[in-house]
Amino acid sequence: MKAIGLLSGGLDSVLAIKLILEQGIDVIAVHFILPFYKQIPKEELYAFKVAIDLKVPLRIFKIGLDYLKIIRDPKHGHGSVINPCIDCKIYMLKKAKLFAKRIGAKFIFTGEVLGERPMSQNYKALMTIEKEAGLERRIVRPLSAKVLPITEAEEKGWIDRSKLQDIRGRSRRKQMILAEKYNIKEYLTPAGGCLLTYKEYGNKLKDLLDNKKRINKNDLILLKIGRHFRSDRVKIIVGRNEEENKNLLEFKNKRDYVFEVPDHGSPITLLQGRKSRNSIRLAGSITAKYSDAEGDRILVEYTDSSLKHTFYVEQIDEGILDRLRI
Repeated sequence: MKAIGLLSGGLDSVLAIKLILEQGIDVIAVHFILPFYKQIPKEELYAFKVAIDLKVPLRIFKIGLDYLKIIRDPKHGHGSVINPCIDCKIYMLKKAKLFAKRIGAKFIFTGEVLGERPMSQNYKALMTIEKEAGLERRIVRPLSAKVLPITEAEEKGWIDRSKLQDIRGRSRRKQMILAEKYNIKEYLTPAGGCLLTYKEYGNKLKDLLDNKKRINKNDLILLKIGRHFRSDRVKIIVGRNEEENKNLLEFKNKRDYVFEVPDHGSPITLLQGRKSRNSIRLAGSITAKYSDAEGDRILVEYTDSSLKHTFYVEQIDEGILDRLRI
């Protein structure tokens, strides 16, 4: 018998897989990659390493830019930042449902714990997720099974309910005990999680959604790099260090202007949006502010397509800079 298990890489999803494996069921783990992460070899994914340790096959689903529609206008609202947790889980489970049907898996299970997350793991939310994903009574939650309604898999005897858990609430004590039982010593910290729950990233994404209609993959990756500033229809991104400077050059869009202060320690700065005389001077003054150059007038260089231009500018005032910061 086959079952599909959602694997984030966190302890809850790992324990859920362990509990189902113990019942002699073949588990196929699925892992979703949201479009905010740059592409890396699957061997470098934490979920891949976890699947190897668990000795289960892993199927990776890369979520496309259509996911942005959910973030813009989630039916069930946002969490504390811009995270559409309920709509997100419904989206993933619908994809898992199609995959399960294709490979003949009998049921789907997750590492969700009743009451662990206030928005998406309260009782009402869990039932809503099941219903809207078209999986009523067909999602097994091994860590909280005994405090949730019986599922089809338990009713039909595919799995033994008595061997599942009754965990509820935000305490991690019982999970830690299980981790010790299974000799699981390394796992993602509970505080880690989706980028959409981080205020700084969420503010940058909200600004992007409010100011740009056609968003591409690079736009999303750039949100994690550098300092971000907004002035009307202009966005300016400034690298913090050499690594970020390299990343800005790698993921910049074709129409972005690139600024730096020559012959000094300097950030790479990207100017996006309207390229007016004022916006060019603004990007230059911000670049000068974060460079090692000193003096009242600093030489700044910028590249427009393949042409280089230079001009002198004063460093931007600190108060103005703070008002522009995203």
